[in-house]
Formats: sequence, C-alpha cells, structure tokens
Amino acid sequence: MKIFNYTFTLLLAALLITACTDNFEEINENPNSPENVEPQFLLTNIISVSSDQNTYYQGFDQSNYFSQHVAAIDFGFLDRYIIGSNSTYWAVVNGLLTDINSMKASPTSNEAYAAVGDIMRCFLFTQMTDMWNDVPYTEAGRLEEGIDKPKYDTQESIYTDPETGILAVLTRSANTLESTNQLINGDVMFNNDLDKWVRFANSLRVRYLMRISKRLNDFSELSSLANSGKLMESNADNAVLPYLASAPNQFPFFLSSVGGLVEHVMSKTADSVLSLWDDPRIAVLYQPVAAGLANDSVYYRGIQNGQTNERVQQLGLGVNDLSVVGSIFRDVPDGADAQFMQYAEVQFALAEAVERNYIAGNVQQYYENGVRASFEYYGVDVPEDYFSRDAVELNGTDNITKIMTQKWLSLINIGHEAWFNIRRTGIPSLQAGPDAVNEGRYPVRYLYPESEQATNTENYQEAVQRIGGDDINSKGWWERD
Repeated sequence: MKIFNYTFTLLLAALLITACTDNFEEINENPNSPENVEPQFLLTNIISVSSDQNTYYQGFDQSNYFSQHVAAIDFGFLDRYIIGSNSTYWAVVNGLLTDINSMKASPTSNEAYAAVGDIMRCFLFTQMTDMWNDVPYTEAGRLEEGIDKPKYDTQESIYTDPETGILAVLTRSANTLESTNQLINGDVMFNNDLDKWVRFANSLRVRYLMRISKRLNDFSELSSLANSGKLMESNADNAVLPYLASAPNQFPFFLSSVGGLVEHVMSKTADSVLSLWDDPRIAVLYQPVAAGLANDSVYYRGIQNGQTNERVQQLGLGVNDLSVVGSIFRDVPDGADAQFMQYAEVQFALAEAVERNYIAGNVQQYYENGVRASFEYYGVDVPEDYFSRDAVELNGTDNITKIMTQKWLSLINIGHEAWFNIRRTGIPSLQAGPDAVNEGRYPVRYLYPESEQATNTENYQEAVQRIGGDDINSKGWWERD
C-alpha cells in the first residue's frame, strides 16, 4: 500500500506538470493547479494513504506498543516511552487535508464529495488533536487565503463547537449524504455506497461522544444514534480497505526483513489476557513459540514490555523463544486490512454506554455482538461456553473492565484507538516496563513537530502554555480528571 501511495502521487504530479507546460503564465499564476485533478482520483488517494497510515505506520508500528498488544526485544524506543514528535504523520495528515480541500474545490465536485471529504477531514483532525492536544483546526489548510501561521484551537472547541466542531460537521455530512441525489466515484473502501458513508459518519460520532464522555452531561445525541438504525450493522459495514496479494499493495510488514520480528513479539499483557479467556483468537493474532514447534509442542509466550535488549538477553530469550505476530501480518501479503473502524468497536462503545447508564439498552446484547463480530472478523468460531467463562461473563463483577478489555483486543492495528481508550478509562491497567523512561508514567501525547516551533512560533508557544507544557504527559481536555 505504501508503494501504491507513492506511485499515485508521482503519477498525479506528472499529470499536473503535463497539463501546465503549454502555458507558462498559467504556471506562474497557479503552480499546483489542483482544479485539474478529478475528485475521484483525489478521493482514492485520500482513502488509500490515510487507511495505510492509520493501520500500519501508526497502529501496527507505533500504537501497538503503547497499548501493549506487542512488545519489542530490540529497538524498543516507543516500548520504553522514548517518544518524539511523530512529525512525519503530522505532515502526511496536513497533505491529506490539502487533498480534501482540492477535492471539494474541483469544478467537477459535488455535495456528496464534499460531505465524504468532511467525514475524512473530521477523522484526520481527531487524530491530530488526540495525539498532540490543541492543534491548528479552523485556520488550518488556508494558505491560499494568506494564513500561513494558523492559530491552535482548543481540543474542546475542535470537538464541540456548534458550527465548526467535529461532531457538528459529522452530523451535517451524514444528513447531506442521506438527502443528496448526487454520486461519487473513486471510493475504494465502500464502492461509492453513500449509505455506508452515512453509517461510518454516525459510528464515528459514537466513538467521539464516548471519547469526550467525561465532559458530557447530556447523552441524548448518543441515545438517538443508538436507536437510529443508521450505525454500522455488521462487519459488512466495516470501514476497511483490504491489502492485496500482489505488489505493490501488500501489507507493509510482509515486505520487512526477518529482523523486524524482534520489534513485534507478543506482550505479556496480551498473553495473560488471552490465556485468561482461553481465547482461540490467539492463534490468529500471534504464532506459537518456534522453539516449541521444533519439539512438536504448541504454546504461546509473551514478554514484558519496556525492556532493553540487554535485559532481554540476560533473560536468555530470543525471537524463537517468544510468540511473534500472526501469519496474517508477516507471512500472508493480503492477510490484513487497512482500517479506520470496525462494527465491533461500535457495539463495545454502546455496551459501555449502557453499563455506565449513559443510555438505555441491552448491555449483554451489545457486548455479545461486539465479541462475535471480532471472532467473525478473524475467521474464528466462538466457543459454545465462551460467554459463561468467569473472565468473560457479564455477571456484575467488573463488567466495565470486561467490556473494555474485549474492546482493547478488537482495536489491534486500528490506529491509536486502543491508546486513546486506555488513556480515557485506564483499562486494561498497564504497567511500565523496568527500563521505561518518564518515571513510569503512561504517555498521553506526542511532542509538537519541530517545524511548528520554527515556523509558527507564536501560536505554538501559546498552545504550549495553555496545555501545560510540550511534553508527553500533558493531558488533553477530554482525559483530565
């Protein structure tokens, strides 16, 4: 997928250059000429790049350490909370936001493209604010208007402003797509099905209402969504884009060297949870220990997060002594999907909302729907006695913990969603490794990119003062106690 994105970008650039070389004066007036790009091509690129980034570069390769789905036995900087700015993703997101603006501004665009673009824009901006806290929002991407130093909006306003806030924009976008008679092309995720975009937008609203639930007193919007019949209804509505068996659209880790396995082994946390549940999904998400297989013995072993390779060597453990990530990620080029959201997440969110008395509903049904959807997604049968097992059954003992831990497992590779949920709820309860920095505190953000410090200094400094410092411990508005 990564190579596809670069190929598409280069092809797009070539088309733009070719289109402009006949008129030198036009080049000087509008060197990027975004209006010459048909909106369907931009939409394809927006979906492809953002889903790949969310799944592999942010989820698999970064956030899975914060959520302790995996651990590293070498090169474990993130695993030890040695966290930088993630500036590459900041730049990618801003580039995608420019593509969305170009798609909406195209002479051949329409209100359906604009609404889909706004849904993607909301998704990308929640990524930014939940990873960095206050960020440029209302003035972002307005360079053509002369705004080259955009102000930083507060996280609260980014979510809740009644006109510009993400929740309001998602609501308008869904309403537009329900009423429009216009069509889109280039949608490689939902095959141009606007109903699925409506369900995706509304399901994102559920995600974000639960994200800010500590700051809400009125849950009527969440209740209306739960009863609307306009959320994701099954895995058929998942916002995912399959990787392909043929190059260059394969899952990126399939193309990595064997040495990459030392950076993605099963964590002790994942081992303990799946073993406690006696959960068959373990055989899909992780591989049996190679040393055991050599002796005709099938078992799984995770390792504690946050250890240096020297400490791991002292333990006498190598990659053959631990469970590495499943074959769907390493041995099969199209075994995984690029993902934004799954139906299971929506069901777990509603189960939590009922259990916390935010909305009325059947918590057991939502919970079972989420678990069954996760099993189905990975092609695994639910054991007949699964929901009666002590560690799984909703019996009034730690129901929230059980719901959120099942949700945690279902969020593997879905960007930073597991990390966001852990920050909000503290579930699962994770312990820093013995060699972790940051005094054992759980990180809650990335640092602002160095480019912001250099080119948007005044607004950067104002934001830093407002959020309590540009460090990895400055909590955002929705997660503060």
